[in-house]
Parts: sequence; C-alpha cells; structure tokens
Amino acid sequence: MTVTTDGSSRRATPGTTPDNPWGDSKTAASTTASGILGPTGRPRPVFPEPPARTSHGPARVVAMVNQKGGVGKTTTTINLGAALAECGLRVLLVDFDPQGALSVGLGINPLQLDLTIYNLLIERGVSPDEVLLKTSVEGMDLLPSNIDLSAAEVQLVTEVAREQVLGRVIKPLLPDYDVCLIDCQPSLGLLTINALTCAHGVIVPLECEFFALRGVALLMDTITKVQERLNADLEIEGLLATMYDARTLHGREVLARVVEAFDEKVFHTVINRTVRFPDATVAGEPITVFDSSSLGASAYRELAREVLARWPDTPA
Repeated sequence: MTVTTDGSSRRATPGTTPDNPWGDSKTAASTTASGILGPTGRPRPVFPEPPARTSHGPARVVAMVNQKGGVGKTTTTINLGAALAECGLRVLLVDFDPQGALSVGLGINPLQLDLTIYNLLIERGVSPDEVLLKTSVEGMDLLPSNIDLSAAEVQLVTEVAREQVLGRVIKPLLPDYDVCLIDCQPSLGLLTINALTCAHGVIVPLECEFFALRGVALLMDTITKVQERLNADLEIEGLLATMYDARTLHGREVLARVVEAFDEKVFHTVINRTVRFPDATVAGEPITVFDSSSLGASAYRELAREVLARWPDTPA
C-alpha cells in the first residue's frame, strides 16, 4: 500500500517498487524469478538473447498500424528497428506516412528529398536502390517519405491490384534484410491497406488512454477483412502498450482492459512515458543511440527480444 500526497492510500501497481515507480520492464524483468508480476499483471517471461546471425533474408514484413495518431507508431518503428539491428538483424524501415515523421526522427529533412517512397509507387522507372537511404544505425536502412505521398492514395485508386502496389515495389529489397518495419499513417485508407496486404504481421502500438482504446475494435475489423480478402497469412504480432504511467489509475485501468480483451496478444513489454523519447526525436537518433542506458532504450531492447521470441521460424 502506498500513501499519496493527499494522505489517501492506494494499492501498489504490479511490477512497481520504490526504485521503479513506473513499473518499467528494466526492473520487472529482473525480478520475474521471485514471482513479481509485470505491468500487464501477468508473470513476465525472461526472453533470451537472440543467437548471432550467420545469414540474412528474406525479410519478415511487419506493419505498425493504428488509425489514431500520436500513439507511438513512429517511435516504436525507429526504436524497435534500432534494437533489432543491435541484435544483428538487417532492418529496412519504410516511412509510409505523408507527414514523414519516421524520416525526421532519423535526422532526415523530407523537404530536401528528390526521391521518396512516392516515386517508387507511382513512377515505374524508379528502382528501390535509388530511394534507399542509409541511417546512422549500422544495419538499418530507410525508404523515406514526404508530403508527396498524400497524392498517392488518389492516384492509386485507378490502378489494377491497387492494394498490392507497396508489396510489389519493396519485393526486390526483401532478400537483403531480416525484417521490414512499415510505419503507417494514422488512418485505415488505401496506403494502410497496402501495408497490411504485403505484411506478414501487424504490431498495434496503443496509448494507455481511453480514446486510443475505443478505436481498436474498428482496427481489428479492418485487419480481419484484409485477412479474408487480400492476405490470408497476415497475423497480429501483438498489441504494444505505450506512453504508460503506472502512477495514474487511468493508465493502469486501460492497460488492464486491453489485457483482459486480448490476453496473450498483448506484449509483456510496456513502453513508459518519458521525455527521453521526444529528446531523441529532436536529435534525429533512436533512443538506443541517444541515451543507450535509459529505461526507454532497455524497454525497446526487451521488446526486440520478445518480438523475436514470438516469430515462429526466425533463422539463426
């Protein structure tokens, strides 16, 4: 039991300690053996370090999708990608949002780009290698985006097999990578359907806040339709709780409801709210580079291990 500033008392949150008021994975993971539950209220497994890679490719394609904006899709794409690259995987990031936030978050000015994913989608003479950019993280490359992509949704309407255009243009790159993460725009329009159609899996970043929870049912309905009509192999990799603050009753209740509804589909790893993420974005670096020893960096490294543990046939 904890006494609050107003003199009242409240029950301690699972996974939290005086040294870990956020219920952060960095501490919770180390105490699993003693029976302490993680922030999701479930016993947290210890995820092993992935073995060293002896070969690369073909890539597993994962779409980061949520039609609500500001839930951590871009932050997760950047930092999960960087954490996977630290594990020895070759990572391809696809900025599939006209706002170009993924590109900005990696220190690239979208307005200065001559070629982007838009040109790759619309202009048949453009090759993926012409658009591909190296990032500051070894083993992680980027297909950037800018505001031009907003026109693609209209231009693709008349295309034959319009839902499969993205899959067609990135296909030549996949043999060179182990994972491809697609950062989708906050909508369920044609661009997002393209990402779902070419993906093997979906990760749903979900802010621990009521309005973010409301839209999950619609998103799941869209994923089901894509599975039935366009991509029978599409799997839900998991729901990722982001911007979590164990000190607020609302955040704890939302996380509990998500776990109640989706059970094992919810990742054990929880991403806490911290100012280090926006600081890293301003610096144009992943949190694993900007502040390698931070709890946020540790959380994304743990998420990388959990994601790899969930993949059924990850090659060594």
